[in-house]
Amino acid sequence: MQDVIELAAAPSVRERLVRRFMRVRGRTVGLAAPLTPEDQIIQSMPDVSPTKWHLAHTTWFFEVFLLNRYAQGYTAFDERFGYLFNSYYNNLGSRHPRPHRGMLSRPSWDEVQRYRDHVNAACVRLIRQVPDDTLDELSKILTLGFNHEQQHQELILTDIKHVFWSNPLLPAYQSAQNQPAATTAPQKWFEHAGGLVQIGCDPDGTGFCFDNETPRHHTYVQPFRFAGRPVTCGEYREFIEAGGYDKPKYWLSDGWNEVESQQWRAPLYWQKQHGDWHVFTLAGLRPLVDSDPVCHVSFYEAAAYAAWAGKRLPTEAEWELFGRTQQVDGNLVECGTLHPTASPCAGMGPWQMFGDVWEWTASPYSPYPGFKAPPGAVGEYNGKFMCNQMVLRGGSCVTPSDHVRATYRNFFPPSARWQFSGFRLAEDI
Repeated sequence: MQDVIELAAAPSVRERLVRRFMRVRGRTVGLAAPLTPEDQIIQSMPDVSPTKWHLAHTTWFFEVFLLNRYAQGYTAFDERFGYLFNSYYNNLGSRHPRPHRGMLSRPSWDEVQRYRDHVNAACVRLIRQVPDDTLDELSKILTLGFNHEQQHQELILTDIKHVFWSNPLLPAYQSAQNQPAATTAPQKWFEHAGGLVQIGCDPDGTGFCFDNETPRHHTYVQPFRFAGRPVTCGEYREFIEAGGYDKPKYWLSDGWNEVESQQWRAPLYWQKQHGDWHVFTLAGLRPLVDSDPVCHVSFYEAAAYAAWAGKRLPTEAEWELFGRTQQVDGNLVECGTLHPTASPCAGMGPWQMFGDVWEWTASPYSPYPGFKAPPGAVGEYNGKFMCNQMVLRGGSCVTPSDHVRATYRNFFPPSARWQFSGFRLAEDI
């Protein structure tokens, strides 16, 4: 009798959505696993949110934008949670003040876990039961929810780092990773002829992108040179030793005001012990490694260093022109280092474009020509923040690898330092 080999049927669209939903949701819980319930309620500054709040807010997002809209007869886990865990969606009503999220000792950590389980089960039922003619629309909201949760996965690590640094015991999130010693590759410069180019994402193309990456459009770029790698800790230390924080000629006016008012003398998490620089990491305090990319600097510090070095920061268009020639790989969260590391690579194009550090650009966060925010509350996701912020590109050592792309526009106020932010240089030809 002839053997018959039956190939397993490929999972349906619905099952692929279920699997991705559970994978993303499970990754968030996994990131919180090393933390105690006490760790997860601390808010060390207004920009930091407690881990427990992240766990609840990402759940609220699916409940509001998916279940309340598409799941007939859905019963909310707790109607009061809408006020507690709404982040900034004015169309959805009032909300608990952001600077006071650390005051929420209740709901308890256990109750937040039950909330996640309740919403997870309802979402899985919905994905499997929604009518076929609604599945495509549901899939788009789900995909936005996946990417939203991945943003908060990154914030969980970014925020807990600040929480632990604020603790006199300087606790570690994870044990130290054994990394092979790497020397800094010599800086290399790459030229681009410039001209009329296209940047941005085509929303009708393959793959996901946020609305602020659209529409794809033409822009003119002058000829320029682009640094092959980010600025390192050793190079930035030279700026400090040259009195960079004492000389206002290198600083933008607002940046100098921050230096004076905040008493900045080095990047966030740097501190001297017995005359030597150390840096606080998610694995605790360790000696500074000169070859690692400098991290936790503000836009103001990046711009001041560039002025000191006789260079400038690249625009986001310049960054994208080189970023889209590189594969999306590097020191991202899956590597497990959770800290920027040196790369000895000096390949055919710029390296470390993805991972290690988000890279400040010289571009203000503003709408692309023809940009229109989507209607309703979802339209508040990105568009309303297009003021007083600067664009960063590339992803960091705590960014999921399937969350970044060359067109991704991250954005923060120019004074922000708690994010895993660094920079590379550019210059005019």
